[in-house]
Amino acid sequence: TYFIIAAVGLSFVMIGGGIDLSVGYQMSLVGVITAMCMTLYHFPVWVSVGLGLLLGTFLGLVNGLIVTNIKVFPLIVTIATSTVFQGISYLISKAQTYRNYPESFLWLTKGDVLGIPIDVMLTILVVLFASFVYYKTNFGWNVLALGGNEEAARLAGIKTKGMKVAVYAICGFFVAIATMIMISKSNTTSSAFGPGIEFTVLTAAIVGGISFMGGEGNMLGLVTGVFILAVLGNGMQLAGWGTYAQYIVKGLILLGAVTFDEYQKMGKRTKKITGNSVEKTNA
Repeated sequence: TYFIIAAVGLSFVMIGGGIDLSVGYQMSLVGVITAMCMTLYHFPVWVSVGLGLLLGTFLGLVNGLIVTNIKVFPLIVTIATSTVFQGISYLISKAQTYRNYPESFLWLTKGDVLGIPIDVMLTILVVLFASFVYYKTNFGWNVLALGGNEEAARLAGIKTKGMKVAVYAICGFFVAIATMIMISKSNTTSSAFGPGIEFTVLTAAIVGGISFMGGEGNMLGLVTGVFILAVLGNGMQLAGWGTYAQYIVKGLILLGAVTFDEYQKMGKRTKKITGNSVEKTNA
């Protein structure tokens, strides 16, 4: 469930034409802060969770502001901020592990309504909400336009800078929600929790049809991509494949998905050029 929610958050950035590789250490920092608030400072659960969600949104906002103002490729920016978030996370936690959360927090993954686990219900709501935003709101269409052609979107009157900041902030918010589910499910966290997830959700997004170049994607495909990777990972574990072998397979899948995505993009560009040439000839 937390993989799907984190992937939904990342989808806003990717469909908007960006990338965020700091997701893993965003989860690390948000998880550590939330856990410390509950276990060390004994804040109420709702206050701790609220602070975690605000922090996640703020981290995404920072990424968005840097990307739009410095105008450096998002890949470089988010690698840099990932390192910063990593350092802050370990500096605050001092590499300690936090566990034994209040029961009201563990209810997030242990509780259920009508036999449906709370985290599953929350995941379904997040996916439905994202689908509604993409296909039924002006904001969603603007995100698709931004990723499809940023200059054309700007000329059409879309505030592209504000949109970029917004999608990174939204990504941070959903990543924070995913973090709450992750640490509730494990009933423990440390600064090592989270890193590595960014590549899994990135691969799932591309396998699920979200273009690496932006402007395309849907939530059903995204969820399908997460399930494909989950089934594949489970199958490799049952087959006795080691962790390092699984890394190789996942890396090859990511490489293959990006290559296929670029191949599709090239095919569409070729058809468009051919079509334009035919129209000019006929004219």
